[in-house]
Formats: sequence, structure tokens, C-alpha cells
Amino acid sequence: MIASVKNIVLEGKHQKPILADLFYTKNEKQKPLVIFCHGYKGFKDWGAWDLVAESFAKAGFFFLKFNFSHNGGTVEQPIDFPDLEAFGYNNYIKELDDLESVIDWVTSSSFEYKNQVNNSQITLIGHSRGGGIAILKASEDHRITKLISWASVSDYKNRFPKDEAFELWKKNGVYYIQNGRTKQQMPHYFQFYTSFIDNEDRLTISKAAKKIKIPHLIIHGTDDPTVNIKEAQLLHQWNPESELFLVNGADHVFGAKHPWIEQFLPNDLLYTIEKSIPFAIL
Repeated sequence: MIASVKNIVLEGKHQKPILADLFYTKNEKQKPLVIFCHGYKGFKDWGAWDLVAESFAKAGFFFLKFNFSHNGGTVEQPIDFPDLEAFGYNNYIKELDDLESVIDWVTSSSFEYKNQVNNSQITLIGHSRGGGIAILKASEDHRITKLISWASVSDYKNRFPKDEAFELWKKNGVYYIQNGRTKQQMPHYFQFYTSFIDNEDRLTISKAAKKIKIPHLIIHGTDDPTVNIKEAQLLHQWNPESELFLVNGADHVFGAKHPWIEQFLPNDLLYTIEKSIPFAIL
């Protein structure tokens, strides 16, 4: 029987709560831990992520997914983006800190479900921008034993506005990206850039990828229109010991969408999970 506990409120380091979900099979066994990091304009309840969590739980994992504290959701409304001000003040350092808070919590002696978790086996899975966060954290945190990136970015710096758009951002202090689904104008305050520059060495994914000594599985769709397949190839090039697995014809979200009302996974996401589970168990 799969047990799930949703919307647990954690205190983060940045004055905004982190919401977490837990999925596991109820028994006496300690289970390897999987922590899932959502991507840009993402959230833990997006699309088919609950079905993903259930798949890992059925396979014998303790699966944790969470909302980054400044992803734009709130405790009352964790889905979508009621708090655009928080979204505007998000940055990569806050996301790394949030992930650390989550790892500290789930591995602590006071964790309510500690008898269900094997702290010596921790796999990070990150999707898209969350893949970059997972790579950075795996390179600096010795508690992580496996790393899986799904449709991950390979570089943060080249995603900032350039030339005239950058100068306008600097002058105005904010630029907006429209969310294609919700039609919200989502702000990015200039601190997003200055925080990156202040921490550029730590936030350079290529440097992190080259330092990784644990097993790393890179999964990417060949038809990803959001993050080009070349980024997966670069990640693999920087860490030749990694494994690169391409899902033929898959898009950025492996066939899923939000909302996802089906009771089954899209085929491309199913392939992705079927590749990830044995890798995490080994």
C-alpha cells in the first residue's frame, strides 16, 4: 500500500516556507531515498509528478518532492503562482539552500519517518532548471550517492537577457516572462543576475559536472524544444563516466502536461522512469 503525506511545511532559510510531499510503501524496511527538484515555472504538483512519485514508491523508494520556497506558490495555494513577488526574488542560491534544508530535514534524527529511510542511499533527480540545481548540489554534498538529471540545463549564465534587453533589465530593475499556460507576467528582479554573478564559480554547472564522482544518469528527449539535446551531450562530455540516455521523440516534459488527468503515465515519461529506477537501485 502506497502512503502519501502531502504539503508538509518546512522552514527554509529565506523567510518563505518549503512545501514537501512524501510517498512510500508502508512496511518495516528502510528505503533508498529519492529527492525530486522541479524546474523553472514548475511546482511539485505539476502534471504527472504524483504518478512519478507513486511509481518510485511502488519500486521500493522513499520519494520526496517539494516546492522551492520562492517558486511562486504558497502554503494555501501550492499549485501555480499566487505569489509573483516571491517568484521575482527567487535565485539559484535560494534554491540550493532550499534543497539543503530538505536534505537536512529528511536525514535528521528527528524526522518523523526516519525508520522508513535509508540515509546512506540518496538519489537526487532534477528536471530542467532543477537538473542544474541537482548537479550543483551533488557536486558539493557528500550525502548524495546517485544523480539523475531529466532534460537538464547545462548553463545558467547564457539564459539571462542579453544586449539591449539586459540593459533595460538593469535600468528598470525587473523584466517579465509570460507564462504561456496561466498568462501571468512573471517578474525577475535584477537581484537574480547579481546573485548569480556574486556566486558564479559555485553556480557554473560545467565545473560542478566535472567534479562529480558519483554515478550520474543523464536523460533527455531528442525533440526537446526548451532545452536542446546538445546540453545533455555537454553534461556527458564534462563527466565521461556519466550515462547518457536519449528518449527518441520526447519533448521537454516527456509527454506530460498540466493538468494531467489520466491515471497512467505518458509513454516517454514511463520510459524515463523505467530507466531511472534500476539506476537508482543499483
